[in-house]
Amino acid sequence: MDFTLDKYSELLTALKSHKSHRIRHDVDLRPEYSLRVAQLEANMGMHATYYFRSMHFESHADTIRAIVALGHEAGYHYESLTTCHGNLHAAYDDFCANLERLRALAPVHTACAHGSPRSPWNSQDIWNQHDIHSLGIDYEPMLDTDFSSTLYLTDTGRRWDGYRVSVRDKVPQYQEQWEREGLTFRTSDDIIHAISNLKHPIHQKSLLLNTHPQRWMPFGPRWMAEASLQYLKNIAKQLIVKHQGTTP
Repeated sequence: MDFTLDKYSELLTALKSHKSHRIRHDVDLRPEYSLRVAQLEANMGMHATYYFRSMHFESHADTIRAIVALGHEAGYHYESLTTCHGNLHAAYDDFCANLERLRALAPVHTACAHGSPRSPWNSQDIWNQHDIHSLGIDYEPMLDTDFSSTLYLTDTGRRWDGYRVSVRDKVPQYQEQWEREGLTFRTSDDIIHAISNLKHPIHQKSLLLNTHPQRWMPFGPRWMAEASLQYLKNIAKQLIVKHQGTTP
């Protein structure tokens, strides 16, 4: 059964045998679910970066502190251009203000944009006019990762080949190349089996693995509800992607 904590534990075990990997988590919803994932990782001697949205800073401050106390890193999952309705100046000010709010809870040296699939604005565009690194941000995964040598794997869409239905959580300039090289996967087991095969081309790349912790839980009613909801979301995202492809 995929997208359970047991399956994530199997995936972490496989990752230990890969020579170069980095784990990040986009905490889009239900930050309390992230603490379970963080505890599992810490128990296995592994650490990750958790990107939190500003809407959760105060309401889930204890969760953020607890995750950092386990040895994980806190990052800012920003969506300022969306919340500021495309106003770049206001979005930059909003980013700076929210960054300080999160830094009141934990050290923050990394930030990553929230995809906001229904928004016409991409918050990464803030950095066309401003320098994110001047704010003490050392790493923005989608801006600072060398994807010519790093394979990006994300569970967006509750599947590992969700780039097909993703609006922004993908690396468009490399997806076709990764397909040709046999570096696309549908399930967690597909990734686990690839890593287990030392001759698989996955070992020729560094890995940047991204999950959304609210997807990973014990099998039961909430697991089934999450699966059903994501199925509907994927249909909506497919329509958005198709519309983008036909818009001049």
